[in-house]
Amino acid sequence: MRRPVKKRNIVHPDRVYNSEKVAKFINYLMWDGEKTVAEKIFYQAMEELKEKSESGDPLEIFEEAIRNTGPAMEVRSRRVGGANYQVPREVRPQRKQTLGMKWVIEVARKKKGTSMSKRLADELLAASRGEGEAVKRKENTHKMAEANKAFAHFAW
Repeated sequence: MRRPVKKRNIVHPDRVYNSEKVAKFINYLMWDGEKTVAEKIFYQAMEELKEKSESGDPLEIFEEAIRNTGPAMEVRSRRVGGANYQVPREVRPQRKQTLGMKWVIEVARKKKGTSMSKRLADELLAASRGEGEAVKRKENTHKMAEANKAFAHFAW
């Protein structure tokens, strides 16, 4: 029997861009309940994106970056007959978006030397162009899924 569907939190759109995606991203960026700090970092990063990019719309760059970093396939561990197999599975759209956001934030946090808003802006810009560490992570996930295609019949 399947477990019941989890009740998801309703995320209200942010005040500047009126976007639920942005509000979710800010929530993932937040540490220790410091939402105003996370908002400040995010909006500064968007200002820097506006200055650095040719198109001028930072929201488009943000959404393109999230699209480019979300994986289509991932591997899940499955125990069959005493052995663990890495079974490739398709990623649901909501999880795809969540993973993309978390990877961008994780990569920006790992870099050192400049302010978080600058690191975040750099990573979002790189991801929107299809480059950067978060996009590499997505490609590695796809490679693992491709390499373990032989175990796809264990997915049920």
